[in-house]
Amino acid sequence: MRTHPDACPGAVELHQAADGGLARIRVPGGTLTAAQWDVVRLAALELGTGSLELTSRANLQIRGLADGLELGARLRAAGLLPSDTHERIRNIIAAPLEDNQALVDALDAALCAEPALASLPGRFLVTVGAPVSGLGGDFGLVDDVLLLAGTDTGVRVQDPVDALVTAARLFQEMRGAAWRLSEVDGGVRKITEHFGATDSPLITPAVTPVAPSPTTPGVPLGRLDAHLLAGVPVRLTPWRSLVVPTGTDTSGLITDPASPWHGVSACTGRPGCAKSLSDVRADARAWVDAAHHTHAPAGVPPISTPVSRSDISRGQPVHWSGCSRRCGRPTGDVIEFVATGDGYEETR
Repeated sequence: MRTHPDACPGAVELHQAADGGLARIRVPGGTLTAAQWDVVRLAALELGTGSLELTSRANLQIRGLADGLELGARLRAAGLLPSDTHERIRNIIAAPLEDNQALVDALDAALCAEPALASLPGRFLVTVGAPVSGLGGDFGLVDDVLLLAGTDTGVRVQDPVDALVTAARLFQEMRGAAWRLSEVDGGVRKITEHFGATDSPLITPAVTPVAPSPTTPGVPLGRLDAHLLAGVPVRLTPWRSLVVPTGTDTSGLITDPASPWHGVSACTGRPGCAKSLSDVRADARAWVDAAHHTHAPAGVPPISTPVSRSDISRGQPVHWSGCSRRCGRPTGDVIEFVATGDGYEETR
């Protein structure tokens, strides 16, 4: 049972990491206009370390900040911080290749308009669309299906915005210290009973990653040089990749589905995280270079001490973690290298 509130960082309330203040910028639906993208890029260059981290919830992080005041002012002016009180709960992942941003915007506005929902935990998550329905949302929408804790219980809705706000309100009323709907004893059942199951469950939640291409490039290890993609509208995906217009210069990004960098992710590791037992990003690069005889794309950290590796087939997702917390681990079947202090433990 949880006994304390979550400590998810926001865009103004920073997490104090080993390398300075860490801001997490929520981007519901992952969509940024060219002007908004440039505001975030320049903030990373002028206020932070010069790079942007893409998260598994299709949000952005800036590291090395002195404080969040200047960043907050820039984000407000760009329309990226519409609510100071609700900004940590604005976690809406949308299928990035579908036309769903208008629905996302309506959901976001409705959630932010409910004062009581400001107290929801920063781990609160909504998914929109079948390709992201298996990413562990507290609530999910697939057409008229309302998923509860990632499950189709038979609830069908006519007004998805009103239904989501109602479900979120019920969750807030019953959750106690829980961070997720799945942690509330009987929570899914109670919300199902409130709506009344109107159909037999048909939806099997799934995850359908976007393959790298010139218009859907991946970001190596999820860390992007903020000099890149100037003046380009982007849509973030939960697979640490982007959707960009045709003809965009994607130099330094992953555009080949067969690239050994496709599917490789890592937490922050040393020196940015004081809890990490290793420089996992450097070790991940060493592993990719040694296993696949390739050179890393631009922007990947330099090689540190190589680590032992197994014969892992290309395309199998691999995640590197600096400690047992396994931050940033993708959802689904993932091979993990977890630092132990004297090497890595491999789990499948």
